[in-house]
Amino acid sequence: MRVFWARGYASTSIGDLTDAMGINRPSLYAAFGCKEELFREAAKLYNSVEGVLAWQYLEEGATAREAFEGMLMTHAAGYADPSRPPGCMIVLSSLVGTPEDEGVRDFLAGARKEGLEAMKARLDRGVEEGDVPPGTDTTAIAVYLTTVLQGLSVRARDGATRQELERIVGQTMAMWDGLVAASRGS
Repeated sequence: MRVFWARGYASTSIGDLTDAMGINRPSLYAAFGCKEELFREAAKLYNSVEGVLAWQYLEEGATAREAFEGMLMTHAAGYADPSRPPGCMIVLSSLVGTPEDEGVRDFLAGARKEGLEAMKARLDRGVEEGDVPPGTDTTAIAVYLTTVLQGLSVRARDGATRQELERIVGQTMAMWDGLVAASRGS
């Protein structure tokens, strides 16, 4: 997982993977079949360990605003943690690549879409619970916040510190009321 996370899908060789795992090529192929299947397993592992706390904030925040602030701050801290590769494996691993990588790109696009849908669902819940005004375009806000989240990942890969990423989250949350108001009736 860490090798794919640090290098991306296309730049990671089978040799890189066997070295990191301490196994030989035949063992890798016997266990996973191919590099793409190993990557899919690594991405599932990433989602099950790296994003848990952030998505927990999204589910458990008392209001939609609290939920998104907690989720974004947690991602900001994780993306800039010096003990791990910077940014988000799901965002950065295969935005581009060879035509042969289309399956990986589609897989990751699907994972990112699931994140967007979870954000929209939390905003919809905010409308139902009364902390997001009725008539709010929850899709537009979810798309915007997804874009912020993905931008945090890119900034982290470019060397941004945790404090810089948290400042971006703070600026985003300072715009919350205007963002919600601007999307109403869109």
